[in-house]
Amino acid sequence: MTTLDLHRLTGAYALHALSDEESAAFERHLPGCEACAQETAELSATAARLGLAVATAPRPVLREQVLRRITAVRQETPGRPAQALPLRARLRAGVLSRWALAACLAAATALGGTAVWQHERAEDARDQARRTERAADEVAAVLAAPDARTRAAGLADGATGTVVVSRSRDKAVFVASGMARPPGGKVYQLWFDDGGTMRSAGLMDPDRSDQTVLMQGTVDKASGMGITVEPGGGSKEPTSAPVALMTFPG
Repeated sequence: MTTLDLHRLTGAYALHALSDEESAAFERHLPGCEACAQETAELSATAARLGLAVATAPRPVLREQVLRRITAVRQETPGRPAQALPLRARLRAGVLSRWALAACLAAATALGGTAVWQHERAEDARDQARRTERAADEVAAVLAAPDARTRAAGLADGATGTVVVSRSRDKAVFVASGMARPPGGKVYQLWFDDGGTMRSAGLMDPDRSDQTVLMQGTVDKASGMGITVEPGGGSKEPTSAPVALMTFPG
């Protein structure tokens, strides 16, 4: 493996995507290459922020609910054979089963509209999950790209922003940490800086201070990015002074 090849493994190493042999070779190379060491540290920090940005804390009452429900579940004694019911009990159970079936059919008819609504909600949830998974895959692909380059900057009120750019994939990812929420009814909008002309690159979630955003559109010839506060839904062009401007890494 050549030195040039090793220089291109920073992203894959940060995401633990190398084989044992490749990792060992890269770790031997790392102490003698300041550029790779810095870039690996930046990409590793960005990857860690990705996890924090999507992490969801369980509800505090979840453990209590699980423990309470466990006490109400009867377990079958190991090795104990099932006992047949007497004939009268089986006949009575059969009658009750028929009544139960009739009741279920009536309920299904009455609640048909609800079932359709629930099915549509489930389909919407699955579609959203698929979109989220695709976005996560694209983010990971940018971070692991051989030419992935990062640049971090301090933002207002102690927030930090990191942009990762892959020219080969023509994509960029922005990672925010500790950003203040925008004013009510407003949203942060990302922009590609095309030589002073701002091109929309999507919206940030106004309810999250830590988040990872795959910038919409291609990097193309953009030399940097900007962030502005815009009306909910975004704008075709910036309507306010930029909250932040960042130059893309070379």
